[in-house]
Amino acid sequence: MEPVAYLDYNATAPLRPEALNAMLPVLQSVGNAASPHGLGRKAAASVAEARGQLAELLGCSAGEIFFTSGATEANNTGLRACLMPASRLITSAVEHPAVLETARALAKERDIELIVLPVDPDGLLSGDSLKRALRTNRPTVVSIMAANNETGVLSDLKMIAEMTHEADAVFHTDATQLVGKLPIDLSVTGIDLLSLSAHKFGGPQGVGALFIRRGLGLPHRPLLYGGGQEEGWRAGTLNVAGIVGAGAAAAAAEANMAAEAGRIHELRDMLEDSLLRGIPAVNVNGARDRRLPHVVSITFRDAPAEAVLAAMPGVAASDGSACSSGAPEPSHVLLAMGRSREDAENTVRFSLGYATSRSEIVYTTEVVKAAVARVREMLASADVAQAARRPEHSGGPVKENTARSWPSGLGADV
Repeated sequence: MEPVAYLDYNATAPLRPEALNAMLPVLQSVGNAASPHGLGRKAAASVAEARGQLAELLGCSAGEIFFTSGATEANNTGLRACLMPASRLITSAVEHPAVLETARALAKERDIELIVLPVDPDGLLSGDSLKRALRTNRPTVVSIMAANNETGVLSDLKMIAEMTHEADAVFHTDATQLVGKLPIDLSVTGIDLLSLSAHKFGGPQGVGALFIRRGLGLPHRPLLYGGGQEEGWRAGTLNVAGIVGAGAAAAAAEANMAAEAGRIHELRDMLEDSLLRGIPAVNVNGARDRRLPHVVSITFRDAPAEAVLAAMPGVAASDGSACSSGAPEPSHVLLAMGRSREDAENTVRFSLGYATSRSEIVYTTEVVKAAVARVREMLASADVAQAARRPEHSGGPVKENTARSWPSGLGADV
């Protein structure tokens, strides 16, 4: 069954019509952007136009943008370029794995001192903790995400940039969830490096970019060696169609950002308020006044997210980050915010976007209410039945199977 309501924009947004329309002619043409003939020059011109559209969205120069396959590659490239052996990396406990895993790998490879800062129960980073961590004579890089992919909590980028530069350190941010949703002006924020993925704001999957501030003077340390494309930062034939789609999506996002943000914020609040009023024993995760306008992370007590999602196949949502789905451990973000393992496993993330409709929110509200009630009822019945089968007297301790299996019928639409 195809999803009726798509509320998983933080995983990937639907391709914007503007991006599709821009990509189709390129997909039907031929030309390597590195070729000197006319078709190659036409492809190169299309890439240049897209680079300019993305620069306009970010408030930077087109020459400061280097295309990659996505934010994961951009994070890896940026951090590897910044971090010299015996230097120091400061990051937070709620970063995306594309940053945390890269940081851990570099700490081993290059004898880098890794400092992982905690967050408070609202998911916010303390400026005091960052200030203390910056007191060092070692070359330092700070990598703090702009907006959390699970809770939508926003970082104070201006404060972080100012503190970082006061300590003569370099500031990188993974802005994957922020770009295209809220305004950002790299000409004034003081960010040195920024990573993004086009598919988070309606571009195609498989295209991203790394912003590197001009004058930063980083040595070229590409992940891929070869033809020297992207001024030596990323070798390989450019994905012209994907880049064109990314540029068109960036232009559409910038043109409609104010209207989209306001409308989506209203729909998000409508969904959130309805669930809080209509379902007992629930709570929202993350600072309520410091979040992206389209994200709600909500914990349903005594209702595992996996079972809730199975009980509502007509709604596309997520049990945490899509990038870590299937992992045996619960959300590292929620655990870092002080949530219990059980609460983390009972949390669903809804993320809205440019194409979300009011009717989808009305439908989702009713379906989620029914799904949570059904899961709770069936699990309570299963627990009662298990207790009834448990021997009252035995010669030793009773060994129980702790693996959870959902009662039959949870996959049916409600």
